[in-house]
Amino acid sequence: MKFNPQKYKIPDEPMKPFIDADEIWDLLNNTISTKENVKEVIAKSLDKNRLSMKEVAILINTNDPVMVEEIKSAASKLRENIYGKRIVLFAPLYVGNKCVNDCKYCGFKRSNKLAQRKTLSKDELIENVKALENEGQKRLILVFGESSNYKPEFIADCVKTVYNVKEGKGEIRRVNINAAPLDIEGFKKVKEAKIGTYQIFQETYNPEIYKQYHQTGPKSDFNNRLTSLDRAQESGLDDVGIGALFGLYDWRFEVMGLVRHTNHLEACYNVGPHTISFPRLQDASSFDISEKYKVSFNDFEKLIAIIRLAVPYTGMILTAREPEEIRRKVLNLGCSQIDAGTKIEIGAYSENSETQDLNKEQFLINDSRPLNEVINELIDNDYIPSFCTACYRLGRTGEHFMEFSVPGFIKKFCTPNAILTLAEYLLDYAPANTVEKGWKLIEKNIQKIKETENADEILKRIERIKAGERDLYF
Repeated sequence: MKFNPQKYKIPDEPMKPFIDADEIWDLLNNTISTKENVKEVIAKSLDKNRLSMKEVAILINTNDPVMVEEIKSAASKLRENIYGKRIVLFAPLYVGNKCVNDCKYCGFKRSNKLAQRKTLSKDELIENVKALENEGQKRLILVFGESSNYKPEFIADCVKTVYNVKEGKGEIRRVNINAAPLDIEGFKKVKEAKIGTYQIFQETYNPEIYKQYHQTGPKSDFNNRLTSLDRAQESGLDDVGIGALFGLYDWRFEVMGLVRHTNHLEACYNVGPHTISFPRLQDASSFDISEKYKVSFNDFEKLIAIIRLAVPYTGMILTAREPEEIRRKVLNLGCSQIDAGTKIEIGAYSENSETQDLNKEQFLINDSRPLNEVINELIDNDYIPSFCTACYRLGRTGEHFMEFSVPGFIKKFCTPNAILTLAEYLLDYAPANTVEKGWKLIEKNIQKIKETENADEILKRIERIKAGERDLYF
């Protein structure tokens, strides 16, 4: 039986649901994968063209070990062709864990009587930001539960507070948000605070499965959550992040859901998501979820590579939910951002807490290494650690980001800006062993781009940074 696209007629309209589970399963069940068509799909992606749903299904249905390795190799090549060797670093900062939802997999769920609820005061928020700045962090994502305490005005005020904290040579240059869906006016209010990306994860794209995990609270409304980032776009907030929580349902379906969501945003707003996240389900306080859909390491590798090939120009976030050895192995399959020095207990940065208490956290973190340890490993593996925020501040977001990224120009900005932010880190925060190998990495990468038009300017800006200037970027 062949897939018949004429059976599915859900149009892409702004703020209208767009997921048809039958369509996704029909594609998965009736798309044939052969060595020839897998190679054709890979070639299309390496030409930096986004893949169709059927082409993604071809990759998903590939079980030949040789062809799976070709998919992974192509994803690694594509990532480097577009973004170079830089990896963007950020830290999550949990502001409050009060929540009216009762998501079965989440430690913040309303019914969890063991959860220790807390919202940072403004002074506590400031102290945590200072602690992060003293480590060298420049990019944060603020995380909030869904509660009437966390209205758009409160989120916006937190963002403004973070931007105003200047500790020593430190500053936070970009604040992203992970919080509940807002209405259009709410998104306008947080946009006015100059946030970066607003993340909302659908968790699972299957409406029936979604109901099983989200039975009460505002989050139980599948379509409201599904169309929430449409409202962000309608408000003028054009920088959004999507994600699925792998382990709630069949990983193949979720990959197709993420691609379908990307299609929808591009069809309606001419711009896809800035980032896609693909966390795997982890232990949490009062956790009681079946392992039926647990994603193996081999499938995790495969799905990361497929997402990269499907959406060449979208940032991919690999989180500290994964153990360090897993992060090390999958980083080159298409990932462009990671969190580092991560602590998700409310207030843990200023308290310098080294232990985890699941009753104070949303889920288990498996890579809690300090920021500099992660930076050391990246340098050892020839990656350029980057704290760059230039695109946000130069307006290279939304459609404008696509204008730069789709022709492949982002690499011309990403590598130089990564070098400049690494130079700052080496001068202001790094211990001696990191300093030595960090400057060697910078020199090596400048030699690689010696013939480009801005190589001399990079060297000049490094000298300005050594002389005391900061926040220089292209």
